[in-house]
Amino acid sequence: MTTTTQVHRIYIKAAPQKVWEAITKPEWTDRYGYGGLTDYDLTPGAKFGTRPSQSMIDASKEQGFPIPDVIIDGEVVEATPPHRLVLTWRMLMDPGVAEEGFSTLTYELAATAGGTKLTVVHELDGMPKLAAMVDGAGEQEGAGGGWPWILSDLKSLLETGKILAD
Repeated sequence: MTTTTQVHRIYIKAAPQKVWEAITKPEWTDRYGYGGLTDYDLTPGAKFGTRPSQSMIDASKEQGFPIPDVIIDGEVVEATPPHRLVLTWRMLMDPGVAEEGFSTLTYELAATAGGTKLTVVHELDGMPKLAAMVDGAGEQEGAGGGWPWILSDLKSLLETGKILAD
């Protein structure tokens, strides 16, 4: 099996608490990236899930693809607000990707003089489909830009109040 660990880092002109809230509060998670309402109980061992937004449901119907009621699920492994969040993480929208199982996703937030250094570490052992998807490899085929795009959209939203598509 191939070991794949992706590390994505971005600097955001916002306090760590604000970045933490944007990652963990459903009223924020639906505003950037691919959207979706993520509900967390930040207790280690607690399950979490991301439900599709209405716009995702509508787009899915329009394209003739079914969308599950929960598009991402997993479990909280560690939560140290506003510095570190470790999750097991599984994408359920694509059956082939869902079959690869759970990966480990870690958000690390560190205060900087200008705001926050956000590092996302995604451990993708033996998960070639998910690794390609979250790395943004499918961007040319219209499959999205993965973590680089999500984090850029988050940065734009927190710094300007607008997402990249605005």
